[in-house]
Amino acid sequence: MNAVAARAGLSQQMVSYVEREMRNPALETLLRITAAMEVDLAAIIRKAMKSAKKDRG
Repeated sequence: MNAVAARAGLSQQMVSYVEREMRNPALETLLRITAAMEVDLAAIIRKAMKSAKKDRG
């Protein structure tokens, strides 16, 4: 978590809050975290949308 926070330019506390679902991060914060983790945020959102559609239908 320390490395992710440093690469994202965020405090360790903010990353921890997001990880523990204690904060709803702004889009910029999500983009910073996912870039630091080398993860595609758009892919995560697409997967979440598919899962939500399955839950509804």
